[in-house]
Amino acid sequence: MHALTAFMNGVTRLNNFIGRWVAWLVAVMFVLLLLEVGFRYLLNAPTVWTNELTQMLFGVYAILSGGYILAHRGHVNVDLLYSHFGRRTQAGLDIVTSIVFFIFTLALLYFGIDMAQESIGNLETTYSAWNPPIWPIKATIPLGAGLLVLQGLVKLLQDIAIAFNLSYYNPDAGQSAGDPL
Repeated sequence: MHALTAFMNGVTRLNNFIGRWVAWLVAVMFVLLLLEVGFRYLLNAPTVWTNELTQMLFGVYAILSGGYILAHRGHVNVDLLYSHFGRRTQAGLDIVTSIVFFIFTLALLYFGIDMAQESIGNLETTYSAWNPPIWPIKATIPLGAGLLVLQGLVKLLQDIAIAFNLSYYNPDAGQSAGDPL
């Protein structure tokens, strides 16, 4: 059980580390958009690259933050009835619905790998006026999907432990596998 707990903590720490670093992209995007507004309206000299770069950074931000958001239970959850159930019942429902989660994320991982390999192989660019390479952005798709799958596995293991009252995971005992660090 120690190895399983270490795996769960390691995945969550990795997603926390990446999520904290990726969060800085919001500040970079903000500066880029302010720069574009300044050039466009104050200097009457719009740029051809700031909007496209901001969109690319947002794509990286969105795909790489998924594992972090899942680790902190930040994804959208419809809880009209769910919030009225006890922890063990919620965990049981999460186990059942994890099937849909894994179908989606594993498909994203599978097709993302194929898309990234093709893009890297062709050294794909955006074909815009600025024409930056887009293959590094597409390479983050399978990376982010993989991180999300791993964090989903951690959540599934936590849900199993809660639903079946297993001793290696006790969310009421302070720091435990997958808790935010």
